[in-house]
Amino acid sequence: MTTTLSNARRALLAERNARGHWEGELSTSALSTATAVSALMLVDRERHAKLIEGGLDWLTRNQNEDGGWGDTPISFSNISTTLLCWSAFGLAKRDDSEGAVAKAEAWIAGYVGSLEPSAIAQAVAARYGKDRTFSVPILMLCALGGRLGPERKAWKRVLPLPFEIAAFPRRWFGRLRMPVVSYALPALIAIGYARFKHVQPMFPFSVIRRMAWKRVTGLLAEIQPSTGGFLEATPLTSFVTMALASSGEVAHPVVPRAVAFLEGSVRQDGSWPIDTNLATWGTTLATKALLASSMTPEDLPAMDRDAIREWLLGQQYRETHPYTDSPPGGWAWTDLPGGVPDADDTPGALLALHRLEDADSRAACREAAAQGARWLAGLQNRDGGIPTFCRGFGTLPFDRSSPDLTAHTLRAWHVWLPSLTVKEAPPVRQGIARGLRYLRQCQDSDGAWTPLWFGNQHVVDETNRTYGTAQVLVALSALGEYANFADAMWQGGLRWLLEIQQSSGGWGGDRETPTSIEETSLALNAISLLAKDDPAVRPAMERAVAYLEKETQQGRAFLPSPIGFYFAKLWYYEKLYPLVWTVEALENAQHALGEVTAPQNRPDFIGESARS
Repeated sequence: MTTTLSNARRALLAERNARGHWEGELSTSALSTATAVSALMLVDRERHAKLIEGGLDWLTRNQNEDGGWGDTPISFSNISTTLLCWSAFGLAKRDDSEGAVAKAEAWIAGYVGSLEPSAIAQAVAARYGKDRTFSVPILMLCALGGRLGPERKAWKRVLPLPFEIAAFPRRWFGRLRMPVVSYALPALIAIGYARFKHVQPMFPFSVIRRMAWKRVTGLLAEIQPSTGGFLEATPLTSFVTMALASSGEVAHPVVPRAVAFLEGSVRQDGSWPIDTNLATWGTTLATKALLASSMTPEDLPAMDRDAIREWLLGQQYRETHPYTDSPPGGWAWTDLPGGVPDADDTPGALLALHRLEDADSRAACREAAAQGARWLAGLQNRDGGIPTFCRGFGTLPFDRSSPDLTAHTLRAWHVWLPSLTVKEAPPVRQGIARGLRYLRQCQDSDGAWTPLWFGNQHVVDETNRTYGTAQVLVALSALGEYANFADAMWQGGLRWLLEIQQSSGGWGGDRETPTSIEETSLALNAISLLAKDDPAVRPAMERAVAYLEKETQQGRAFLPSPIGFYFAKLWYYEKLYPLVWTVEALENAQHALGEVTAPQNRPDFIGESARS
């Protein structure tokens, strides 16, 4: 294990950029590529011919053998991405794409039952239910690509979006029950307007909506980041661009900035990634992994830790966010201006800062932590759980409570609680108690937890209970003072994890699914922290360590798996995930197995008290 861990740490440290933090590398995406080339075709086909041809050629080369496309080159074919790629080829009308189109149509017909426009529209709506965040953009591109019949009839199959809602004060959005998730405001505006332009309602509604557009069109430009990319994401930026272009709004100020973003995001092979980077998220993951067992490791000297800490402090939002009206205090996933503060990156940053603070930076770190803790407290839903972006927006994905985000928040609150003032501490203490009650209520009957943010393509419902359960167990291992309350919870979760470990020593997303480095590391990390002195668990840890040693070639190879789950069932993988999670798991497993003496400065692990 020592050799594997040493090699893995060295590999992780080598992934830092010139500024000393991590940017990672997101997977290329057929979905992103299809939407990007479609947007460019609608804006100016001749000017962007080279990028369009490069993207279409990449799609042809990366079509799955069954005729469909998945979100990444190693993802299973799915109806959403396959429809988008098929529609992109419909826009292009390339003779040399007939083979790819024919194979795609065979796959779609097999999935939907036919190529009838009404059947396709029903299949898309069925996949996403009440959430129109992604179903409406998909149907829009199908209409633009000529896949839903004659133009007006096709656009009638695109569900309307009430873009006029954007004219209301942001604080009303939760009550208005938007049909899209909170961060999809640009899509609500642009696609809602496009649908209105193509299917004009009767008087007086046409006049009212036209008047509303005069107000919200300026808002769309105001909330566009300086990079041009909404959420720094190719799909959302492309959908907004094609919606405006198809509505006769090519001259809209949003369009040239969005096009510049797409031009700057394309990769050398002609594809586009799903997002620009997860720099903040990757940096907090790497920091927590490298400092899992010591806050002063020899391979990460003080000067390096100082640079990471100052960079992280600089990523905290100090002003109200234009997208979600989020107050100051949170962190987003990226250091780019298109990010949005959220409840996974904020606790991640707080945990990383707790491990990075020293005597000189203590005041700055504690001030940032107090703001971050307060930001998370303001996000907590009535049920005690933590949503992703906004409190109280309802049941749509990322606006509802989830156990993985709640567990992460509880860890962050717990480590900073002793540093909070008499006035700051009570709401956080109350939030922890409410969060624990939520975790108890949402635990599955077999002991597992189902997360929101990560999935597994091999599981029938595409969830990843290994990730969810591991995240909750890591939190429960830290909350020693709540041990009696959490006792039954962690016992059930630990039992479930041990039961689904496979004979190879690895874990997948659930029972009898293919194993991965990521999921095995997550599970090993959880049981190492929670049951380090339980002799019955030791064989499971040893088998998991052996699995990781074999699969990573003793810390020299880290093949990623598509376990990343983006908005609206959109898959991705990240180069850093298998690396950071292997380092963290082996660090904690090494101490749990007694191969080294555990140091006294482990920042958020209580150890024995979690089981007392």
